Amino acid sequence: MYKNIKNIDKIVFGTGSFNQLEDILKPKRVENNKYFVFVVDDFFDGKELSNKLPAYEEDLVFFIDASHEEPKTGQIDHLRDEILASKGLPSGIVGIGGGSIMDIAKALSVMVRNQGSSTKYQGLNLVKNPGVYHVGIPTISGTGAECSTTAVLTGPEKKLGIKCEWTPFNQLILDSELTSTVPTNHWFYSGMDTYIHCIESASGRLYNTFSKAYGDQSIELCKEVFLGENGGQSPENAEKLMVASLFGGLSLSYSEVGVCHALSYGLSYVLGTRHGIGNCIVFNVLEDYYPDAVEDFRNMVKKHNIDLPKNLAKDWTDEQVTKMAKISYALSHMWDHAVGENWKEKVTLEMIKDLFYRM
Repeated sequence: MYKNIKNIDKIVFGTGSFNQLEDILKPKRVENNKYFVFVVDDFFDGKELSNKLPAYEEDLVFFIDASHEEPKTGQIDHLRDEILASKGLPSGIVGIGGGSIMDIAKALSVMVRNQGSSTKYQGLNLVKNPGVYHVGIPTISGTGAECSTTAVLTGPEKKLGIKCEWTPFNQLILDSELTSTVPTNHWFYSGMDTYIHCIESASGRLYNTFSKAYGDQSIELCKEVFLGENGGQSPENAEKLMVASLFGGLSLSYSEVGVCHALSYGLSYVLGTRHGIGNCIVFNVLEDYYPDAVEDFRNMVKKHNIDLPKNLAKDWTDEQVTKMAKISYALSHMWDHAVGENWKEKVTLEMIKDLFYRM
C-alpha cells in the first residue's frame, strides 16, 4: 500500500519573515486556554531574537539547552506536565531553534493532548488524539525536522520517533537571516544531514520519482553551497541551504534513510553523540555503500576546513560497540531500504561492529 502522507499546512519563506509571526499566531489565540508556548534554543536567550518574540503576558517561554543532548522522552513528559499544570491546554506550540527544538515542539504538540509517557507513542501511528496547532521556525538548516513526520526522541530502551499525521508542523517560517550566527562546523554538520538524507533516499529500494524530484534538487543545492565556486556561508547560500533542507526532508517523506542513519542512531544512543556530527563521523567510513557521495563529502570537509573527529573507536569498549551495533541492527526499516528485503541474509552484527571500529 502506498503512503498517504500529511505534511506542512503553510509555509512563509524569505529574509525577515520571522516578523510575521505575531500576525500568524493572532487568529489561533482564541483556541483552548488562549495562550502559546514558545520553545526556544537557549542560544538566543538575551539576544536580539528573544526580544523580538511576540510572546504575550499569558504565554509561556522555555529557553532550552539543546547543545549537549538530543530530546528525551522524560524531558517531553516533564515539559508537558509543567505546561498543563500551569495553564491548561495551550492554543499552540512554537519551536524556534535547530532540529532538536523542532522535535521537542512537535512532540509537545502531540503530548499535551495524549495521556501517559511519550514512550508509549514511540513508533508509527500510535497516537490516539490530534495534537494542538504548532509552528516551526528553524535557526539552522539541514536536519529536515522542519518538515518530517517524525519527532525523534530517545527513551529508556530506544531512540525512535513519534510518527503520525499530527506530528508535522501546521506552519513553517523559513527565515534564513536566523541562521547567520551558526558557527562553521555546526553549519556543516547540520547541512550534511540533508545531503546524507538525499544520498540514502536515492540509494535504496524505496526510491521513486517523488523522492527523486526533491532529492536531486536538494543535492544540487548542497553541492553549490559546499563545493561550488561561490560556496561557503553567505546570505545567498543560507537561503539555498534552507531550501535544500526542506526538499531533503520532503524527499525522505516518501522514501527512507539508510546505513548512515542506522549507525548514527546507535552512536547517539550509546555515546550521546549529536545527530549532525554523528552522521558525519559515520558517513566518512561508508565508502563501501556510497562511494561517490563519500568522496564528495571528504572534498567538502577539506574545502571548508571542518573538524571531523577520527580514530574514536580506540577509546570504545567492545561492550559499547556491541550495544551500538544492536541498536543499529534493530532499525530494520532502514536496512530494508538500503540493502533489500533479504537484508538479514547480508547484514550481521559483526559487519556493523566492523563499521563502528573504522570510526
